[in-house]
Parts: sequence; structure tokens; C-alpha cells
Amino acid sequence: MNYIGEHLLPGQLGRFFILLSLVASIVACISYFKSASTSQLEEALSWRKLARIAFITDCIAVFSVFGILYYIVSAHLFEYFYAWNHSSLSLSSDYLLSCIWEGQEGSFLLWTVWHCVLGLILIFKAKQWEAPVMTVLSFAQFCLATMIIGIYVFDLKIGSNPFLLVRDHFQDAPIFKTPDYLSLPQMQDGQGLNQLLQNYWMVIHPPILFLGFASTIVPFAFAIAGLWKKNYSGWTKFAFPWTLFSACILGTGIIMGAAWAYESLTFGGYWAWDPVENASLVPWLILIAGLHTQLIYNATGYSLRPTYLFLLLTFCFILYSTYLTRSGDLQDTSVHAFTGAGMNWQLRIFLLAFVVPALFLYFKRYKSIPSIAKEESSYSREFWMFIGSLVFFLSGIFIIISTSLPVFNKIFNTKFALGDDVEFTYNRVQIFVAIVIGIITAVTQYLKYKNTSRNYLVKKIVIPTVLAIVISVCISLFGAIDYNKYGVGYLSAIHVAIFAAVYSIVANASYIWLGLNGKIKAAGGSVAHIGFGLMLLGILISSSKKEVLSVNTTGINLKFDPKSKERSMENITLIKGMATDMGKYMTTYQSNDSSARNGSVMYFKINFTSKDSSESFNLFPNLIRNTKGQEGFSNNPDKRHYWNRDIFSYISYADDMDRSEDTSKFRSVLAGVNDTLYYGNGLIIVNKVEVNPNNGKYQFTSADTALMADITVISKEGNQYRARPVYYVKNNQPQYIIDTVYAQNLAIGFSRIAEDKKLELQVKESSRMLPFVALKVYEFPHINVLWAGTIIMVVGFVMSMLRRARQNKLLKV
Repeated sequence: MNYIGEHLLPGQLGRFFILLSLVASIVACISYFKSASTSQLEEALSWRKLARIAFITDCIAVFSVFGILYYIVSAHLFEYFYAWNHSSLSLSSDYLLSCIWEGQEGSFLLWTVWHCVLGLILIFKAKQWEAPVMTVLSFAQFCLATMIIGIYVFDLKIGSNPFLLVRDHFQDAPIFKTPDYLSLPQMQDGQGLNQLLQNYWMVIHPPILFLGFASTIVPFAFAIAGLWKKNYSGWTKFAFPWTLFSACILGTGIIMGAAWAYESLTFGGYWAWDPVENASLVPWLILIAGLHTQLIYNATGYSLRPTYLFLLLTFCFILYSTYLTRSGDLQDTSVHAFTGAGMNWQLRIFLLAFVVPALFLYFKRYKSIPSIAKEESSYSREFWMFIGSLVFFLSGIFIIISTSLPVFNKIFNTKFALGDDVEFTYNRVQIFVAIVIGIITAVTQYLKYKNTSRNYLVKKIVIPTVLAIVISVCISLFGAIDYNKYGVGYLSAIHVAIFAAVYSIVANASYIWLGLNGKIKAAGGSVAHIGFGLMLLGILISSSKKEVLSVNTTGINLKFDPKSKERSMENITLIKGMATDMGKYMTTYQSNDSSARNGSVMYFKINFTSKDSSESFNLFPNLIRNTKGQEGFSNNPDKRHYWNRDIFSYISYADDMDRSEDTSKFRSVLAGVNDTLYYGNGLIIVNKVEVNPNNGKYQFTSADTALMADITVISKEGNQYRARPVYYVKNNQPQYIIDTVYAQNLAIGFSRIAEDKKLELQVKESSRMLPFVALKVYEFPHINVLWAGTIIMVVGFVMSMLRRARQNKLLKV
């Protein structure tokens, strides 16, 4: 059948370039392997030339695939399943790139793009290590190419092709029996980008994170090359800037993810020990361990064996995190995880193809790796750096074991779980990791390699120690840190951790002058440690002093789904146009407006005015309609930034987002004085009937004919409310005034006097009586300390990386 309006050329070109990438990457891998294996210089150069041509061809193919896919998405060619499933006409152009890495195929492609960039740099910079290192990287390229090839070998599907047409994906759908199916309404628009990804952080966070993922293969490949070529130590100084680069970029990507979570998610923070967050954190922790043992070896000759292990495991855990994210095993426990796409077997092979050879080669060569038999002095820098590395490693192992429980349960049919309070399960262990690392980073730089005299150490460290004690005690005493949710023991650990963080900051800042004599260019490590200490301090203070401001005192308590973990008393109900008391603020829901042409995004204008009238500001949290056929809406918070705190808010419920017609109707009931009626959430008691009421609410006189029913409403929670509906006659026509108990979504009318002096009441229960929202508001004190620490730590990494690169250039390594 000849289909009308399809643009098939982009897809055909895309498939060709994917196949070209697959072939070129395996040719590059084999050619580099032959170049690294031969002892004949001329033959090695010949193979290397072919390998370079193949790898550059692979790069051209990969860049072309990425460009074509972006064109398909940006041009809204909805005949392609990728464009139809991940984009829509209403999507802002800012988020078109996000559409690419929303899907599995696009994220694999992004990873491959970064491998190409790193590979091209290595071709020109790796020198004698080019062939063995590029063998590993080219093999990774081949594996990633299989992930997007999308072919069948007999009944076995290999990869998932991003250039698949919608009619190929839904082959049995009746609409594709029509040649002009693209003119049908369901093909005029796409399913849209996941609502949680419609945030500017998701434009920049995934590329940085995947660059971090991709970069870990470089130290891994150098370690493999050292074991393979039995040149166990020749690579460590050359590869050290790459290790620094990888740690810097991966750490930056992770913290960007935390910033996205803070901006877009509603768990009230930046880290929730989400399984996929953990899976990206663990490789970074182990990489930091490897970075420090690599530094130890370069300086003293110690710790080469653990350096190999840590750098090998870093990339292995990157692959494991890839499996966790994409296998679908975590889709019920993580907001980041992809659902399974029938690629589990391929992901497992990808993982094992690197893990098994790497660990086999490591243990086979273990005894041959140089090791100094003499133990380090406990007063040496290398001893405590190794202890710190070991703590980082063990911390990562604890996290990955806890994170992998869903996988263990699936494999062994067990039911292991972390309990209801997942965050505390991690925090009660990691708080002690923070204490140990903080103190080690404070003291270790004052130690010399090999050995340090006690007098020298005491002389140098005493002033920073005293300053740290004074500052941390002041923070503990005057900072109102009284987080007692988990008892005095955990609170005490928080105060000790605050000292450790302050100690790390003060001691490293002092070391720049006391130890380095003010040589800033040599202070990259100290600067990174200062940033790390500030991060710890910001995490401790902002988390332990986080306060819910939106205490609900209105009496209008919404019932949230228990799975949402929202509590009625922590979500203040705001009726449109009515100023409501919220602690130190009067808060008003002023208006709402949809910015998207299809009404998919609704912004709510919330005014905050301090009770002393010193400030007034507006926040605009919004709700985004869920995409891809999901019902409901997702919250998108808004914040007010101060130098010392953030006011963080989001809409937890809004009746304006429910566009359905109010179908609730009044029902007539008869009741006498002192009778009790029932409604959905409690009781209605008729107390008395008052003639011609004149009480402030109503102004009837003796010349009028009016009756007011005095009614008490008692909810199931025991709250009491008053309702006073009125029945009166005007112009010889009966009229009645309805009174509404908004807190109970209840309207009561008094329509007539029936027989036996019974009152006929009209009762209606509906949540659509008046526009209102439920608002959650947090205050995060001193959260900017965390963000400032992140920036400073990255600056320290860059300083160290540039310094090591200059040293290598001078030494011609």
C-alpha cells in the first residue's frame, strides 16, 4: 500500500547511518586490537590508521543519526513512532532536545555521541596508549550501536530502532489500513513529553550526566590497557586528569539531577534516595575512592591494586545502573526509571561483556601488580587517604545493595524491603560516613607523605581545630537545630556531622595558607574539599531545619490518597480571593491561568504577604496535565529565593483542573427541630427556627416574612460548623437563601414548611462549590550553602585537572 504524506527519507537515512555505525565501530575495535597486539611497528601503524578511519566514520554516522532524529522530532513528523510518542505540537521548542533523551533509544544515542567526542580527543592525546584504550572504547561503541539497531535475528529482537514508523509499531491497528491515515485526528498530534521532564534542568542535566557516564570508560580503559599490556604503572599519571574530569562531570550531572528534583518534584527536597539516583551516585563514590588511591600511587607507590579495582568497578557500576534504569525492575520504585522494553537480555549481556573480562583480567594479574609490602605509617597522608577511599567504597556498596533489593527479590523470589521510612534507612548510615569523611578531609592534607612528626601536625592543625569547634558549637547552640524526629541519638550525630563539615571547610581553607603558603594554583584539592564540606553543611542544615509552613488551620481538610503521602494538616486550603492565615504570612489564591493552547499547563497565582507588611510577593506553582494517556496532573513547584533560605511551594490539589461538569444535585429531606440528619461526612442537627432574623448576617424586620433554620454540622472528625439557611416570601413568591459549609463541601437550603411543622431542607454535597486549591509550602533554611558548595567543589576539580594536565605536559607523560 502506498501511504500518503509519509516522509520516509529521514528514516531510511537514519537506519543506514545506524548500520554504518555498527559496522564501523566493530572494524575500529578489531583494528585497534590488532594494532595493540602486534610487536611490529609498521604493522601497528597500519592497523592504527585503519582503526582511526573506522572510528571517525563511526563518529560521522553517530552525529548524523542524532541530527536526523532531532529533525524528525522538531519537524513533528508524527508518522515516526519516536516523534509521536515523545513530542507534541504544544511542546515548547526549548524542550525538543529533551524529547530525544526521554526514550531509551535517544539516551543510548546521547551516550554514544559523548563516546565519539571522547574518542576523538583520545586519538590525538593518548599517544602510546591509543590502541589499547580505543579498543575498549570502540567495543563499547559497538555494544551501544546494537541497542539502537532494531533488527530481528530469527525471533530475537536486537535493539530498538528510533526510526520505526507508528504503523510498524502498531501493525494490527485498523487505521493503518487507510492510505491517508496521517490525516486522521489521532495522528495530528503526538503523545507529548513526560510532564516531569518539561523543566529547563532536563535540557541540560541529561547531557552532562551522560557525559559523566561516558567519561568513566576512559580511566576504565586505561586500567584495562595496563593489565592487558602488563604495563601496570605507566598509565596512572597520564590518566589522572581523565579521572579528575570524570569525577567532576559525573558529580556535576548528579547534583544537576538533585536541582531538577528540587525544582520539579514534590517530595520537598533535592534527594530522596530514589533507586535510580542511588545507581548514579554509587559509581561516583567509587570513582572518588579510585581518584584518591590513584593520587596515592602517583605520589608514593602505594595503593595501585585498589586503584585498579576502584576504576574498573566504577564503569561496571555505570553499566549496572544502566541495567537498573532500563530493565523495568525499578519502574515501581523510581520516578526516573524506564519501563521494560524487551531488552533485558541485551542489557545483561552488555553488563557482563565488560564486568566478566575486567574482573577476570584483574584477578589474573593481581599478583603481578606492584605492591609495597611495608605498611604505611598511621601518621602519613597516604594512610588516611586510603581509609577515606575505603569509606567511600563501603558507602557505595551499602547503597547499591539496598537499591538492588527489587532485583534480588525478582531473581530469588524474596520479599526484602527497606521499610516504610526509606530515607532514614540510608541517612542513619550515611550520617556517620559524613562524619568520618569530613574529619579525614580536614586533617589529611596537613599530613606529609611517608610520615609526619606529631609536633608538626599539632602545630599546624590546632588553630583550624579550635576555630571549627567554636563555629560548629555556635551553629548548634544558636542555629535552632533541634531535629528530634528520630531521637536524641540521631540528633547528636547531626551535631557531630556539623562539626565535621565545618572542620573540613576551616581546615582546608587554612591549609591553603598554612600548608601551601597561599599558592592558589596548587590548591585544587583544598578548594574541592572546601566545596565538599559546604555541601555537607548545607545538606545537614537545610534538611534538619526544613519546616512545613502550610499548617492547615482552616478546618477544610482534604482527603488525600494514602499513596501520595500528603497530609491534610500540612496542606493549607485556599479559597479563591480569600486571604488565609498561614503562620507569619497571609496567603491568598488570587487567580489561575493556562499558558498552553490546549490547557495542559495551569499556573496559579498565590500571594504571600507578611503579617507585619514588610514584604509581599507572588509565587506561580503550576499543574501539568499528564501525558501519554495518563490521567490527572503533575505538580510543578515554584520558589522564592533569599540569601539565607528558600520558600518552596506547590499545588497539591486544585478543583479548577477538573473541567468536568458538577453533576451533584440537591436532595430534599424533612426534619423537625432537634432532629438529626446524616450526610456523607457527618451529622446535621436542626437546633431551632428563628423568625425574621436580624443578626449581622441577615437584616430582616418585623414587616418581613422570613424563617431561618439554625443548624449545626458535625463532621466525623468532631469539628462543628454552623449553617443558617433562610426561607422567606418576597412579592408573594417563596424564596430561599442557601448557606454553604465550605469546609465540608456542603450546601443547605430551607425550601418550605411541610406538614406537621417539618422543615423541608435541600442538601447538596459537592467539591465544586467554590474555586479552591490545596497548597504545600516548605521553608529550606540556608540551602544556598549546598549550591555554593557544589560550585566550589567543581571549581576545585577543574583547578586540579588543569594542574595535573600541565604537569604531565612538562614531564612529557
